[in-house]
Amino acid sequence: MSDLLRKPAGTTGKVHAITPETAKGPLSPDWAYVGFSLYRLAPGETAGEATGKREAILVLVEGKAEMSAAGEDFGEMGERMDVFEKTPPHCLYVPNGSEWSATATTACTLAVCTAPGSGGHKAARIGPGGIPLADRGKGTNLRHINAIAMEERDVADSLLVTEVFTPAGHWSSYPPHRHDEDAFPDMTYLEETYYHRLNPAQGYGHQRVFTEDGTLDETLSVSDHDVVLVPKGHHPCAAPYGYEMYYLNVMAGPLRKWRFKNHPDHDWIARRDA
Repeated sequence: MSDLLRKPAGTTGKVHAITPETAKGPLSPDWAYVGFSLYRLAPGETAGEATGKREAILVLVEGKAEMSAAGEDFGEMGERMDVFEKTPPHCLYVPNGSEWSATATTACTLAVCTAPGSGGHKAARIGPGGIPLADRGKGTNLRHINAIAMEERDVADSLLVTEVFTPAGHWSSYPPHRHDEDAFPDMTYLEETYYHRLNPAQGYGHQRVFTEDGTLDETLSVSDHDVVLVPKGHHPCAAPYGYEMYYLNVMAGPLRKWRFKNHPDHDWIARRDA
C-alpha cells in the first residue's frame, strides 16, 4: 500500500492522527505544514486537544456536538446528519496557544484541520452562513463545492479548507493541477490532504498523485474514511459509476493563497471549458 494512503485506525474514537511528523515518509519527506485528525464519536463522548503552535478548524462533517474553544462556550453546533446532504457545515476556528473540546450530542464525525498559527485570529464560528454550495466544471467534470475557508475569507492564519462533492461517474481536481512551488503570484506551495467519503459507503474511488517528471507516480484506490496525502504534483480524483464521492481538503504552506498550474498536456480542457 502506498505511503500516501492513510487508512483509519478503526471505526470509533480518534481514527486519524496525521501530524507533520507522521506525514513524513519516503514519498513525502519534506512535509511540514498540514495536519489532519478525525474523531467518530457516539452521543456523550468527548474529544479535546491543545493546539500548541498550531491553529485548527474543526469541521462537523456529520452530527452535532457541544463545542468550546479558547475558553469560550459555543453551544451545540452541527445540523447535517449525513455528509451527502451537501448542506454547508458548521465549523469552529481555534487559534494556536489554546484548547478546544467537543461533546457529541448525536453520533458525530469531527474533522480537525491544523496548520501553523500566528495568533492573527480569535476563536470563531465559520459557517454555515457564508458557505454557499457552488458548481465547478462542466459535463462529467462537474462537482459541487462548499468553500469553508479559502483565501477570500479572512478566517485563518495558514489554513485553507474546502469540501467537494463529486457525482458518480465524474472527475474532480481535474484537469490535473499542482501547487508545489513557492513562486507567487504564479504558484503557491501548498501541502494537501484529502479525506474521502463514498456513497454508498461500500464504494471506492481513485486518486492519482504524480509529477510531470515521473519521480512520483502513485495511483490509489480510496475507501470510505481514507485520507490521501499530496506532498507535491498533480492529484486528480475519479468517482466510479454508482458511487458519489466527497472529500474534505486541507491545504497550507508558506502563504495563505491558492495559486496552481494545470498539467501542460491537459490544460486545453480548462481553456476549452472556461
